Amino acid sequence: MPLVPKHIKDLLPYKPGKRIEDVQEVYKLSKVIKLASNENPLGPSIKALKSVKDNICYANRYPDSSAHPLRNKLANKFNLNIENIIIGNGSEGIMSAIIRTFLNEKDELIGSNDSFIGFKVLANASGKKVNWVKMEDFRYNLTNIAKKINEHTKIIYLANPDNPTGTYFTKKNFETFMNLVPKRVLVILDEAYFEFAEHNKDYPDSMKYRFDNVITLRTFSKCYGLAGFRVGYGFAHHLLIENLLKVKLPFEPSTPAQVAALAALDDLNHVNKTINNNFEGLKYFYKEFKLLNLRYINSACNFITIIFSDDHKAFNFVQSMLIRGVIIRHLKSFGLSNCVRISIGTMEENKIFIKNLKEIINEL
Repeated sequence: MPLVPKHIKDLLPYKPGKRIEDVQEVYKLSKVIKLASNENPLGPSIKALKSVKDNICYANRYPDSSAHPLRNKLANKFNLNIENIIIGNGSEGIMSAIIRTFLNEKDELIGSNDSFIGFKVLANASGKKVNWVKMEDFRYNLTNIAKKINEHTKIIYLANPDNPTGTYFTKKNFETFMNLVPKRVLVILDEAYFEFAEHNKDYPDSMKYRFDNVITLRTFSKCYGLAGFRVGYGFAHHLLIENLLKVKLPFEPSTPAQVAALAALDDLNHVNKTINNNFEGLKYFYKEFKLLNLRYINSACNFITIIFSDDHKAFNFVQSMLIRGVIIRHLKSFGLSNCVRISIGTMEENKIFIKNLKEIINEL
């Protein structure tokens, strides 16, 4: 169709993980567990659900366009001014606004082609030149990324920790890299998995820095268990936020999403339970994978990635799990065709996965 630009026509869309209902129907299964999309296995906060229920009668009113109460609470939590905070439909909603706000005609982007596929889709959809830098040993090569910066570079995307590898770069890595980035270049620092990584002493919490050209993105989808509500937030210099607010859609997120996020921030018990469940789940997987001599990537997130010898084995493993009612994620679309990502579930779900894993290995 001539109305569609070539860069959109050639674009490969983001493909989410399979739905439980679809897998049940296709394979005629009564029970299916989903360990594919890095969702919180404990569900949302009870306080968040109560707040949604209490406010649902206001569904006839448009949401608060400024999201003032939520921004104000985040400002107090992270010792910022409200002018330094933006709220959007997930961190990807803000990422989309960043790309639409700051790119001029000849501007270019830099990203890693093995990293978060959501950025890859948005970057390619912009129609701008994207310089992709390959990861090394499943980690960002910040030195090579810095070497790719040229006079046209405007945006660099970094996910720390990264999805789908679960790896992170250290304080020293980050500080050295930022010294090489010109002030005219924006760095999108995606910290969607921050709550799972912050306990690592060498992890660079972006709120401990004050770079004027860094936009930090975080989300309520993971640790807070509000993926279905789509609430993300960003921290940046007030001039960057001021211009982003001109471009983002005015009535996002929805009222239920905003009140759910507000209440979730107060439910520290739920957050701590989630982090502890994740820690125990990772520890359990590490132990079992070592006993089975499986290659895997140490993770600072709420998932773990297994490395197979080739993409054929990875694909067959995912299919074998599907037949048994366990949804996991083949990482071919992320650029890691020989890898499979498994989200940390409840301990019951984790044990079901390991049981099926052992059965599949015995069959092979």
